[in-house]
Amino acid sequence: MCVAGRGGGHGCGLFIYMDLYIYSDESGTFDARNNDYFIFGGLIILGKQQKDDAIRKYAHVEDVIRTVKKTNKELKACHLSNELKGKVYRSLKGLFRFGVIIHQKDLHPEVFHNKRHKQRYLDFAYKIGLKKAIKHLLDIGVIPNDIHVIHVYCDEHHTCTDGIYELKEALLNEFKNGTFNSNYECFYEPIFQHLNEVELYFCDSKLTYLIRAADIIANHFYHLALEGEGSVSSERNAFIIHLPSYEIAFSEYIRENSPQRPALGLSSA
Repeated sequence: MCVAGRGGGHGCGLFIYMDLYIYSDESGTFDARNNDYFIFGGLIILGKQQKDDAIRKYAHVEDVIRTVKKTNKELKACHLSNELKGKVYRSLKGLFRFGVIIHQKDLHPEVFHNKRHKQRYLDFAYKIGLKKAIKHLLDIGVIPNDIHVIHVYCDEHHTCTDGIYELKEALLNEFKNGTFNSNYECFYEPIFQHLNEVELYFCDSKLTYLIRAADIIANHFYHLALEGEGSVSSERNAFIIHLPSYEIAFSEYIRENSPQRPALGLSSA
């Protein structure tokens, strides 16, 4: 089940526009006293055909695991061995992945003053990370400027209605309406001049293949941050931003055209 928030209106015209599909999850606990890092991770998928292909291939990956390991559990990172998580993650490398690495110890203490402050910062970090990743894809010519709809799918946590509305408005402002700075002296143009809609969904990971894929990605970046003491190197087809430093790591984008299903190299032994 998904809870949706929709922004913008419907339009029509003579041009065929591309839609973007974003699937994301988080890893870690947002609590600077006891934790160093909090991660957002996910996929940016270019058009419906790539989305459908990604779902089909990821469903096959899960079918292989369920058959070999004889399990009916939801295949999230917490239920998989490190070896399996690595193999599942490698099956996603033909898709564009993004990660937001929040260095909690470097944030202002006021961020953690209450739940509302924490949620506002997390919404800020999420929209900035997503904006920078999409802007990167625009700059290198992977996606066009004439995006029609952005579909954003997040794993459902304990998100109140106000929280859904505020995140939707923040994404609309970045991608469709434009934003002002804190004292309204400067206006920042939106990324997409002709964007029609931003659709925001909070989804049950049990029912959404690519939310489970995003969970694997977020968990992967989380453990890289732990092992590297905050340092996460660039990977092919991945964009990583560190906050609050805004340090960015990315590598080349290689579009996945192969129709073959990913081989996990699993056995029943």
